[in-house]
Amino acid sequence: MDPRIREHAEIVVDHSLDVEAGDEVVVAAPAVADDLVVAFYELLADAGAYPVAATSPLEGRTSPRTARAFLRNRESFDTPGHHRALFEAADAFLIVRAFENAAEVGDVPPETMTAASQANRPIQEERLSKRWCLTQFPAAGNAQLAGMSTEAYENFVWDAVVRDWDAQREHQAGMVEILDAADEVRIVSGDETDVRMSLAGNVTLNDYGEKNLPGGEVFTAPVPDSVEGAVLFDLPLYHNGREVEDAYLEFDGGEVVSHSASKNEDVLTAILDTDDGARRLGELGIGMNRGIDRFTYNMLFDEKMGDTVHMAVGSAYAETVGEGNERNESAMHVDMIVDMADESSIEVDGEVVQRNGTFRFEDGFEG
Repeated sequence: MDPRIREHAEIVVDHSLDVEAGDEVVVAAPAVADDLVVAFYELLADAGAYPVAATSPLEGRTSPRTARAFLRNRESFDTPGHHRALFEAADAFLIVRAFENAAEVGDVPPETMTAASQANRPIQEERLSKRWCLTQFPAAGNAQLAGMSTEAYENFVWDAVVRDWDAQREHQAGMVEILDAADEVRIVSGDETDVRMSLAGNVTLNDYGEKNLPGGEVFTAPVPDSVEGAVLFDLPLYHNGREVEDAYLEFDGGEVVSHSASKNEDVLTAILDTDDGARRLGELGIGMNRGIDRFTYNMLFDEKMGDTVHMAVGSAYAETVGEGNERNESAMHVDMIVDMADESSIEVDGEVVQRNGTFRFEDGFEG
């Protein structure tokens, strides 16, 4: 076994989940990630914890072949009580993503995926209330999607995962301080992205490899009705086995009032039509992991890239919503990315804090 697999599992157990003796841990992982799961189980045994494996066909990303078989042969969905009960009883859970075929659920109709997400929402909310970690095993299907050899992709994944997370936290702390005190943020990129939103009273979190592994972003929640302007997400979105290119959203009073895409616009439409909350932003995130230096069609990595901003339509994480503020709720949480490397800026309360990907606390910043 590659020793980096063991290091990966150690980071999950000791850093991301902070596993304790007696913890009941749910593990959702496809068979292609068995090496990582084996290492994880060994460490859980050492820690005195108890794992159980479980995946749901309502989630196409953790076991795509079985999910496809179920979703293509079912017309309506309810929340499965036995699966929900499992997470109610659990102390922590791990989701491992790894694809043999990244497009396995690509022929499931978007409206079916949307209905499944709605049925799965109570389970998702239950999981988010616990200790959790989402991570990636470098499978061949993901390497192919990224346009990389298997060996190159393995190096890419483990270079991003096996790193000094305390140093990453310190690097990101400056941006957390800026956004935590912010009232209004303005994102400008090229000729088509100019959007403003209020963060007043909400909380900015420092993601350094805990709930997402790899980490490498700071993120918060916009005030739902404050978003105004337009955004061109110029990096592709890969959602449920289908690629959406040039997603474009126009906001008025916090809601998406117009949208388009140059490829698979129906997928974007299905996302936005899920429920009322899917037409509002639930997250603003700033990518700050310089170890992730290329786009790989994997949002777990792509949203952390330096020189990027991402925004998610749909639900806001409860921890980012300040006391007394409205939390945007939805069955969806779909991140989309803006490249901020050129002709771009982030303004906080009228002051430029990032220009062309460089933060004001980094060398080379030009205000």
